[in-house]
Amino acid sequence: MILTLLSIIATLVTAYFLFVAFYPSFGGEVSKQRQSQYAGSIQFDNGKFVNTNRVNMDMGFLETLSLAQKFFFTTVKNGRPDQDITVSKIDSSSIANYNSPTRFVWFGHSSFLVQMNHKNILLDPMFSAVPAPHPWLGGKRFSSELPIEVKKLPKIDAVLISHDHYDHLDYESVQLLKDKVVTFYTPLGVGTHLEAWGVLKEHIVELDWWQETTLDDLTFVNTPARHFSGRKFTNRQSTLWSSWIIKSNTENIFFSGDSGYDAHFKAIGSKYGPFDFAMMECGQYNKMWPDIHMFPEETAQAGIDVQAKKIMPIHWGAFKLALHSWTDPVERVTKRAHELNLPVITPKIGEAFLLQDAMIDHQDWWQSP
Repeated sequence: MILTLLSIIATLVTAYFLFVAFYPSFGGEVSKQRQSQYAGSIQFDNGKFVNTNRVNMDMGFLETLSLAQKFFFTTVKNGRPDQDITVSKIDSSSIANYNSPTRFVWFGHSSFLVQMNHKNILLDPMFSAVPAPHPWLGGKRFSSELPIEVKKLPKIDAVLISHDHYDHLDYESVQLLKDKVVTFYTPLGVGTHLEAWGVLKEHIVELDWWQETTLDDLTFVNTPARHFSGRKFTNRQSTLWSSWIIKSNTENIFFSGDSGYDAHFKAIGSKYGPFDFAMMECGQYNKMWPDIHMFPEETAQAGIDVQAKKIMPIHWGAFKLALHSWTDPVERVTKRAHELNLPVITPKIGEAFLLQDAMIDHQDWWQSP
């Protein structure tokens, strides 16, 4: 009996390592040479990236197994929409020929198309159906369609990536995009995955926190977040995570990436605020991981901290990655933001909206998706 059990365990372990070694979606490995290049970063310590206020993410196998069991086998009331979300569709020609004020299209979760200063910019483009290394290992997207097929997107001038988790950095999406993207901008180390997937090194710019780069008349700033990284058990914290700022001569935009609530939001607001618009993480939270994702009330406060004139809750509306109802994030953040007198916009997935729009507020769309 013991021999049989050991044999099963050995087979599963072998299958896992073969899967990780040969399945491309796991990405690349940061080499010792690259690690030496990151040694100058204040966020790099003893071969790993760390948060300013340390967060312990070193869960063992049994802890990970217990967490997975709770996630997959706990019944969550209204955890997913009763039916597929109907998304607004956008025509490829209206994107390719757009030449007007700054415009956004939300793809659900944290993915956006930003059209700004005659540039097409994608934020965390995750367009696949399942946020996992394999479709069998996760739940499907709440909508069966995207606002536009990826292959119909025009040339993309810039892709900004916040970190290397599957719901933000997706192998299949990169494969569809890489030949039409001029430059990928990432936190330190994330370029390793892109290179493993065939993106040329000269098309990748890696930045540390507080570093800036320019694209013609736009400035991209890599700013702090409180989170973690890793695409498998053996490479956690091997790449950096971040938020992003997009600045023009007249507009200032903040994208939070994934982050727990911490003092970095005030620091960003003090140094680069106020912001005309902030896309703020709001979803996939739980009391078991309070340091790496914000609760909705914290999202609203973070909007105040970064000195945003208006915020939009993101990281919800596409996937079930936590144990709250799928509408809980938007309902709670709008309530708290109202108490703080902070404007919130809640566009439908796929709805094109302008930065200058005073109000995009469809508080009923998630009630009848």
